[in-house]
Amino acid sequence: MTTHYDTKVVTMTNKTYLLIERPPTVVEHHTLWEAVGWGTVDSEMATHSISNSIYAVVVVLDEEVVGMGRIVGDGAMYFYIQDVAVLPEHQNKGIGKMIVDQLLAYIKKKKCKTGIAFVGLFASHGNDTFYETYGFKDHSPEMTGMFTVFD
Repeated sequence: MTTHYDTKVVTMTNKTYLLIERPPTVVEHHTLWEAVGWGTVDSEMATHSISNSIYAVVVVLDEEVVGMGRIVGDGAMYFYIQDVAVLPEHQNKGIGKMIVDQLLAYIKKKKCKTGIAFVGLFASHGNDTFYETYGFKDHSPEMTGMFTVFD
């Protein structure tokens, strides 16, 4: 059985990128995580995490995945944008924008028609301005984004 993924062809900076609606493989996810300086991620954990995504896309150039992004959440009211990453040599070319545009379009299409959609994310250091162009903002001191990590 062959899996069919929707693909968009986008030409930017004289290169043809493919935006493919599919999750990254564990190897692709690992490669992008390390390339953008997020450290390493356990392969078993990544396998489970990726498989529980609501939606995901990858961007491919010459058969190499150069970017990814995915959504986690309940698929109705709460959506969290995760793992938006682009290989450093392909950054500042519009690929991150292409990924986020696609993720937000999916959320707008899938959210409950009778209610709101809460869309959250954690921006990597220095990327706040990029996400602010989409309407994301720091709501402190009224609200703060909080998290903990369990080892």
